Amino acid sequence: MNALTPAAQLTEAIPLHDATALTEGGREARILLNGMVYSLRITRQGKLILTK
Repeated sequence: MNALTPAAQLTEAIPLHDATALTEGGREARILLNGMVYSLRITRQGKLILTK
C-alpha cells in the first residue's frame, strides 16, 4: 500500500521552490509581498538571508 503519512501529506501540500531558480543562477532575488520588496540572498556559505 502507498498510503502517505500525515507528515508526508503536509510536505506535499507546501510549494517547494529552488533558491537558485529564484535567483536565476545568481546570488540575489527580489520578492514582492503586499507591496513590500524583500531581498533574498544566498551567502558564500550557501545559507539564505531574507531582508526588507
